[in-house]
Amino acid sequence: MIDQLSRFLESAMELASSLFVVVLIAMLVAVAVMYVLDVTQTKHAIRRNYPVVGRFRYLFEHLGEFFRQYFFAMDREELPFNRAERSWVYRAAKNLDNTVAFGSTRDLRPVGTVFFVNTPFPTLDEDAVPPRALTIGPFCRHPYTTDSLFNISGMSFGALSAPAVRALSRGAHKAGAWLNTGEGGLSKYHLEGGADIVFQIGTAKYGVRDGNGVLSDERLEAVAAHEAVRMFELKLSQGAKPGKGGILPGDKVTAEIAEIRGIPEGQDSISPNRHVEVTSVDSLIDLIERIRRVTGKPTGFKAVLGGYGWLDELMSTIVGRGVEFAPDFITVDSADGGTGAAPMALMDNVGLPLRESLPMLVDKLNEYGLRERIRVVASGKLVTPTEVAWALCMGADFVASARGNMFALGCIQAMQCNRNTCPTGVTTHDPDLQRGLVVKEKSERVAHYLRNIVHDVGVIAHSCGVREARELSRQHARVVTHDGRSVSLAELFPPCMPRTGADVAA
Repeated sequence: MIDQLSRFLESAMELASSLFVVVLIAMLVAVAVMYVLDVTQTKHAIRRNYPVVGRFRYLFEHLGEFFRQYFFAMDREELPFNRAERSWVYRAAKNLDNTVAFGSTRDLRPVGTVFFVNTPFPTLDEDAVPPRALTIGPFCRHPYTTDSLFNISGMSFGALSAPAVRALSRGAHKAGAWLNTGEGGLSKYHLEGGADIVFQIGTAKYGVRDGNGVLSDERLEAVAAHEAVRMFELKLSQGAKPGKGGILPGDKVTAEIAEIRGIPEGQDSISPNRHVEVTSVDSLIDLIERIRRVTGKPTGFKAVLGGYGWLDELMSTIVGRGVEFAPDFITVDSADGGTGAAPMALMDNVGLPLRESLPMLVDKLNEYGLRERIRVVASGKLVTPTEVAWALCMGADFVASARGNMFALGCIQAMQCNRNTCPTGVTTHDPDLQRGLVVKEKSERVAHYLRNIVHDVGVIAHSCGVREARELSRQHARVVTHDGRSVSLAELFPPCMPRTGADVAA
């Protein structure tokens, strides 16, 4: 009896051992299969760059839905972009259903909350029209007319990887949006997709400077010779770092980037705090006119607004010299804008947020009778339909976003833009990490995101009773005030009365 039991236990142990070996082999085969699948698939950058291990991100993200209310931040608590905002962009980029069930998680009570006022007679589908086309630079040899509502803001090749720029170019072309080069110059990757290009001239004049770092008319003409380059934007300041030039760490200055920018390879690329030749309103207007004259294309400037007085000086000087000397557009950036690298002291504390600076600029243009002459582009943390619709209500003609399109590329807000270690390949020049960003897949997501923003802004506009998004005005939105009640934006920011000739001269 004992011998039989002993033999039975021995057989059981052998069987268990065999089963363990089989299970272990099966697990290893499964891991090998997942590894091959992850490395060869093209839709998910994290899994492509971190095969097998990258799958845990999706597991933890899924489990977070159940544990977040006990251990983690709620959907609308994170900064700079919360989970609800990122999730909307991700789903829009994948062209997935963005409807939600049960009820909104957005708290409408905090001061500053904006919501739109619906009409009892919303616009029917047959009455709705696409965004109307606007002309920028009517006095130029080559004006730019576009119906594009939502566009890609300035992100330079250098701050972004080559695959990221290629995907943005293709995506912008598919969606009919423009692509801003950022201050790093024009690369073949910007031109590859066929999108309309806004060439940004930063304080270091990368891409249009001579051997001494001075703006070159010859190089301006060479850039303008590209038909795809439709406008030039002189960058005075940027939302995340007003008063500080661009910063590109040396380990991101590759040979290709150094050649495009005209700087040494491997050395930090630090732009001056301002354009050395711009010391006053008059010299700013002179530089804009020079660029426009040489290129023949619309020219404007980008700035974070801070001091109030200089807008009056700018507007009155333009009126005095003639509207043909006016910048063709002004891109107003928000103090909560983003960047690849900036001092925290500037990022956290300097400049006006868009909710204050955008209406201030629009009102000044109206006050001096320049509103139809100078187009307004709003930029800075506008990544969802709510923010875009608000900007249109406040008077913007166009909206441009950088980080929203980074999310569409696959950015997970890893906060490693300045370290050349971006895990999704968006802001790194490490070829192993860039491999995760498949241009064909990501360009489709960028296009979906751009289109879905415009579509949902249209949904808001039609609920408010207008035919298209550019017909939104301040009367269509309200903002919560300190007493808990909402006030119409038209009441909070009443329209300015145009100045008379004598007032303008004064």
